[in-house]
Amino acid sequence: KYHQDRVAETLRDEISTMIQGELSDPRIGSAHVTEVVPNAGGKSARVYIANDGPAEDEEPLLEALASARGFIRHELLERMGVRHVPDLTFHIDRTERMNARIDELLGRSRRRKSSGGQ
Repeated sequence: KYHQDRVAETLRDEISTMIQGELSDPRIGSAHVTEVVPNAGGKSARVYIANDGPAEDEEPLLEALASARGFIRHELLERMGVRHVPDLTFHIDRTERMNARIDELLGRSRRRKSSGGQ
């Protein structure tokens, strides 16, 4: 488990570096890696990406990352110095947006209760 966590953290750091400065696709824009979850065997990993831009940019972002998957894996192979790099699948991480929406709804509910109780 410890080894798997270290590999996931290294993958997250390296993929983040590539997304922020080395991938020139304009569809990637302002995205960052939030988490990398390797599968039990280590042959594949899910990479969760948070999109800081508008929600309609999520699909083009995933397409851009899918097309850059080969480059990313090749770079990871060289940088990490391992024999095998997991097959990567990219997913949008919507937890930040959901948390913001929940906070907004809770705030509305509190305001209604405080104004309705007087």
